Amino acid sequence: MNKWTTITIATLLLAAGCSDGKEQGVTKKDLPAVAEGPSTEAGTFPLVKDKITLKVLAVKNPSVQDYSTNEFTKWYEEKTNVKIEWQFATPQDRQEKLNLVLATNDLPDMIIGFGVSPAQQMVYGQQGLFIALNNLIDKYGVETKKTLEKYPEIKQATTAPNGNIYSLSSIDRNPHTMLQQKMWINTEWLKKLNLDMPTTTDEFEKVLKAFKEKDPNGNGKADEIPMIGGIQEKLTGLDSFLMNSFILNDLNADQLIFDDKGSIEVNFNKPGFKKGLQYLNKLYAQGLIAPESFTQNNDQMKSLVENGDARVGVISSFIPQVFSNITGKRWLDYKTVPPLKGPDGLQQTPYRYYSVNGGNLLITNASKNPEVAFRWADALYNYDISMSGNIGTEGIGWRKPTTDELGLNGKPANWVRLLPSGTLQNNNWAQTTSYHFSREMFEGLAAGPNEVPRVLYEETQKNYEPYKTKQEQSVPPVFFDDAQSSELSDLQKTIKDYVKEMTTRFIIGDASIDKEWDKYIQTLDGMNLKRYLQIYNEGYKAQYKK
Repeated sequence: MNKWTTITIATLLLAAGCSDGKEQGVTKKDLPAVAEGPSTEAGTFPLVKDKITLKVLAVKNPSVQDYSTNEFTKWYEEKTNVKIEWQFATPQDRQEKLNLVLATNDLPDMIIGFGVSPAQQMVYGQQGLFIALNNLIDKYGVETKKTLEKYPEIKQATTAPNGNIYSLSSIDRNPHTMLQQKMWINTEWLKKLNLDMPTTTDEFEKVLKAFKEKDPNGNGKADEIPMIGGIQEKLTGLDSFLMNSFILNDLNADQLIFDDKGSIEVNFNKPGFKKGLQYLNKLYAQGLIAPESFTQNNDQMKSLVENGDARVGVISSFIPQVFSNITGKRWLDYKTVPPLKGPDGLQQTPYRYYSVNGGNLLITNASKNPEVAFRWADALYNYDISMSGNIGTEGIGWRKPTTDELGLNGKPANWVRLLPSGTLQNNNWAQTTSYHFSREMFEGLAAGPNEVPRVLYEETQKNYEPYKTKQEQSVPPVFFDDAQSSELSDLQKTIKDYVKEMTTRFIIGDASIDKEWDKYIQTLDGMNLKRYLQIYNEGYKAQYKK
């Protein structure tokens, strides 16, 4: 999955020369008709009779050697009769690059891979820099219409309150990516100590104590680390998995929840969150959580897991690649911990119903042939083109299965991967653009019993699918107008930075939960949390409660 971080609202608003909030922008009813251009009939190839060139600004995937000479680039150019003139940002300079392009109005035909947020789409859509795609979808969106019909929740989540769709998204329905907040445990240690997989928070605490005290690695040293996490990504945070035993902690929704009346709230000022912090503090006070968990990156986590004797019992992580070398064998000792039942009986894991990398492909007002640009993007949703563009060509990126090879779901397989994800190659675009990976596609993948895709699929089906949250519990992505965005960005940074700081301080005991919780709540109130939630609810109602 493409994980490039979205550009911050505040920076982009500054670069755009944000309005005073009075500008209403173009509404759906005001959209102009699609102009007749050089495009051929919808659903046919090539897209144009005479070759044209489109300029694209994209975030370069480091696993792609050269987009200009890439095999998929050459194949897609021949198929569409559209040549791409590439401009790139790296993952490191993408923010600066995009800001410069938008501020100077030096726009390409398309902007790809930046994950432009709903708020940013509204700002630039209202200013006219990003064109609304509605009429293009109606006239030319052969694959887009199929995709939005298949996932109506994504259509709703990517439609602005004014009725416009400004971007195409990357859609990844890999079953294991829909349930990301996982915990991994060393099952060899469980066997060595004759322990069962924990099912409750109390049982989990007892397992961690046994890991610390009973020398499960058998080296005669008290060198075991019961549990670790990290700070490089939110899914390695220790509260990512464990907090859900006390209150819903949906990180994909930025810790937003619905209350009993259907209004948006945050979880981090609720009694359940306090109980979760008390539990984590209890574990830390007993030496069951590594202090490094609040400072280390993924490489440092991996070093603790891989180097020397096995020392780590439990790890907070989405996938084993984060904490272990999957070309080795140690990662196979780890299996997922199912959601733990908390003291009040809560046992759940957040499901990403709105699993979409929004804002992934936008067409600008500089494009002289927006219908061609859209058709070029629309075709990328096609199954065969998505496979070629992101997995690779047949025989290089993947192969057809033999008759006895089974997919992840136990049915006859549809494909076998040859190029592991992240491999440096010049055969495909590696999820640079918008794409569509369906659940059915992933379930048709053939993989051996000790290969990562099968382990992730089976662990997810066994331990997480039965406990997934309901869709009505998930707060969807929300569009905001430019005035709301400007105000929200300031409030959000102040509040989230404080919550992050205090979550760590409460867990490690640097701040007393019992003595300082009320002060924590008062500080959040003083940071205008009420207004923060008011803006979210206004945006949510405008978009979803029409």
